[in-house]
Amino acid sequence: MNDTDRAILDFAREHWQHAGNKERALQERFGLSSIQYYQRLNRLLDEPEALAQQPALVKRLQRVRDARRRSRRPAS
Repeated sequence: MNDTDRAILDFAREHWQHAGNKERALQERFGLSSIQYYQRLNRLLDEPEALAQQPALVKRLQRVRDARRRSRRPAS
């Protein structure tokens, strides 16, 4: 993990009341669109080093991600 990856994890801990503010901050801080940010964050969530550095955050975000995936699956 590099410094940007660590900064992205720190950014993920922040709470945003307005999506536009978050998108603007993503562009200013990292030069990323929201899609690029979430793609990178999702890759980080699968990295053991990210889990070791911020276990509570990574586990919480993994649960959220997994719940969203389950809700998108069509019922059998």
